[in-house]
Amino acid sequence: MSLSLLIVLHELGHFLPAKAFKTRVEKFYLFFDVKFSLFKKKIGETVYGIGWLPLGGYVKISGMIDESMDTEQMAQEPQPWEFRSKPAWQRLIIMLGGVTVNFILAILIYVGMSYFYGDRFLPNENIKDGLLIENVVANKAGLLTGDKIIAVDGEKINNFSEISEKVLFGKEITIEREGQQSNIIFPEDFLAQLIDSKERKFIDLREPFIIVEVPDTSFNKNSGLRKGDIVIALNDYKTKYADEVKLALEKFKGQKINAKVLRDESELNIPLVISEEAKLGLVYAASSTSETLESLGYYKFDTKEYGFFESFPVGLNKAKDKLVSYWDQLGAIFTPSTGAYKGVGGFKAIYDIFPNIWSWQAFWSITAFLSIMLGVLNLLPIPALDGGHVMFLLYEMISGRKPGDKFMEYAQMVGFFILIALVLFANGNDIYKAIFG
Repeated sequence: MSLSLLIVLHELGHFLPAKAFKTRVEKFYLFFDVKFSLFKKKIGETVYGIGWLPLGGYVKISGMIDESMDTEQMAQEPQPWEFRSKPAWQRLIIMLGGVTVNFILAILIYVGMSYFYGDRFLPNENIKDGLLIENVVANKAGLLTGDKIIAVDGEKINNFSEISEKVLFGKEITIEREGQQSNIIFPEDFLAQLIDSKERKFIDLREPFIIVEVPDTSFNKNSGLRKGDIVIALNDYKTKYADEVKLALEKFKGQKINAKVLRDESELNIPLVISEEAKLGLVYAASSTSETLESLGYYKFDTKEYGFFESFPVGLNKAKDKLVSYWDQLGAIFTPSTGAYKGVGGFKAIYDIFPNIWSWQAFWSITAFLSIMLGVLNLLPIPALDGGHVMFLLYEMISGRKPGDKFMEYAQMVGFFILIALVLFANGNDIYKAIFG
């Protein structure tokens, strides 16, 4: 739904200036109608419809070599209502209309989210005991659980939400370990190693070991443990965090121990058995909400609320940051040595970024990012994309010479095959990961 909405609005960005400049629009389509349409209706001079091939959408503008490859029309004498008869500056505005709508929409969504939801975030300085880094590739590169990540490529990290993305595409990581700062230089193919490892965990918050369930089949079922108990020590080994509990279990495996747990602000001693496999036979919380972590005193989150006018610069800044971030990601993808291309995904990857539980906040956040993504991708100087048309228009405006129709036909065909190849590659990656991942 989100992507379809963005495609329609993108095409509307071409449609409106075309109509404003009295240029005839013959078709307005969501998806491509190769051979047939799922739905179509003519209103005025324009046919509105839905195609069966979900590779985007298009508007067919008279007198323009585009996805339709209507060469017959181009062989006829130019008409006043055709795209090719309009001044170059008008054609440029028509071609930039789609991406302009994408970027404006993203800004408006971020402005609206800032106003309605505000920001809840964890300042980096409030992470007192470092981060959870249980990832073999990251560990091999030099990052360890308990490290505080201070800066990436010399840029200070202000809040926790920035860390993973900046580290993924960073080269020099400044950490603090046991009170001492040092720099770690990541290998150029770090991202490729991470993708190849298929590990899902990367960098996360350290969390308490909270009991969720004591199964009837557990060898510790009569220990006295209850749901909600927090394990804070095993024998004399303090276990503020779940990763410390795991280390302690390895240390005391096969033994009977005394566990100290926190229950309703009281500390209790409970005898437990640790199996030879370093297990307690319990179910513990894999993740906690920010509210839970804050109420237990582990982290202090900050909340910012914005007035109507305050939300505009905040939303604009968020859109700018996402734009820069996505541009950096594209740069990594088109640099073969990084191996980032291995992580490129298609329709399934887009589907997977939406949460399983419906949330308007998550929906609008992802929609804003996808809008920026669609805008940036369409600006790439590839024939058949808006960026390709803009490239040829700028050449015409600078040189005073319009590229020939035959050249534009061939360029359009080459661009279309490039796009098909990219779509096949992206979705092929999804299929490969589904089968072998």
